[in-house]
Amino acid sequence: MNLNNIRELDRNDPLAPLKAKFDNSNNIIYLDGNSLGRMPLSVLESTETLLKQQWGRDLITSWNKHQWIDMPSIVGDKIGRLIGASKGQVICSDSISINLFKVLAAGLSVQQERSIVLSTTDNFPTDLYMVQGLTSLLGEQHCQLKLVDEKALEQSLSRDVAILMVTEVNFRTGARLDIGRLTQLAHNLGILVIVDLAHSAGAVPVALDTWQVDFAVGCTYKYLNGGPGAPAFSYVAKRHQTHIKQPLYGWMGHATPFSFDAAYQGSADIRQQLVGTPPILAMQAVNSALEVFENIDMNAIRRKSIALSELFLTLLSQSEHTQCLTCISPYDAELRGSQLSFDYQQSYALCQALIDRGVVADYRDPSYIRFGFAPLYNSFEDIYLAVSEINAILKSDYHLQDKFTVRQKVT
Repeated sequence: MNLNNIRELDRNDPLAPLKAKFDNSNNIIYLDGNSLGRMPLSVLESTETLLKQQWGRDLITSWNKHQWIDMPSIVGDKIGRLIGASKGQVICSDSISINLFKVLAAGLSVQQERSIVLSTTDNFPTDLYMVQGLTSLLGEQHCQLKLVDEKALEQSLSRDVAILMVTEVNFRTGARLDIGRLTQLAHNLGILVIVDLAHSAGAVPVALDTWQVDFAVGCTYKYLNGGPGAPAFSYVAKRHQTHIKQPLYGWMGHATPFSFDAAYQGSADIRQQLVGTPPILAMQAVNSALEVFENIDMNAIRRKSIALSELFLTLLSQSEHTQCLTCISPYDAELRGSQLSFDYQQSYALCQALIDRGVVADYRDPSYIRFGFAPLYNSFEDIYLAVSEINAILKSDYHLQDKFTVRQKVT
């Protein structure tokens, strides 16, 4: 395919106008939205208004006047629409790690006769750390982590398992689990299901209510473009909200926080997942970023995601110089999220060389380079130019310079 063919794809892309809603002023090709999304231009305007007007002038009256107090629920419901959750089941707060701790502890508390948390060896480490932390707190008789290969999940389900804790899209390979099927199999054995949507929300269609998932967590700084360190979210199915109790008793999770009771009485709805005062500046950035998704069908996003990644693979295959990159993502687009990962011994150096040439991807140990596709702002021309740079770098060994091998703190 030549550049004219590629530009024709962009002209026919119904999502193409959305790119103008993001800050593209750095003129780089950004294929790292699976780590940190680009900034929507609306975030600048809304946060400036919050700083100057709401905080600067209206001060503490803004908790009521500008609905600061309801921001976690307002943002939560916006996220809920994108992950197949009806209103009142998603709350925006804290980080994935803290939210995972809450729902893990809550789930284990109602699975008194079981203690095993089943997960995968290649799950994101912080998810596994949270279980290990609970084990150190509760003891193995109440919480023990069992790890299996992703392919062995189904046959590892048993009536000894209390909780199945999985990430829908693998952070290294991009492989996507069939959450609907896993949930049905788990529920048949009395197992509760927790799903991490870090690499799903905003990138692939998710149907939590339809799948009957019990709990889910996710972040907002990747495909949802909420900004670095933006607050995460929790999903608790309505059927659990009146009897599940998370252990971090914070005043914002109290049924009546401004009664200032000495004794804790948790809210009977999703607000029980709140702990401390919400970070309004960060929350407003997420709230504004989500406006980009208004009137956008997640299926349209998915179609473009697949088209972008398929084009990437096709263009790579046309050069002899890129044959050293071994794709570790599923070749079947339906079995992966919105990223492609490749194994290559010099992946770190290649990643740094690409950044030097204006193409941003990222690296994961032991030797993987990842390319994330964000359909809201990535174009087909981006893909063409990125692959051209990869080919040029590998052909000339540009990445083998010593300066590209020096490891930085963040890889």
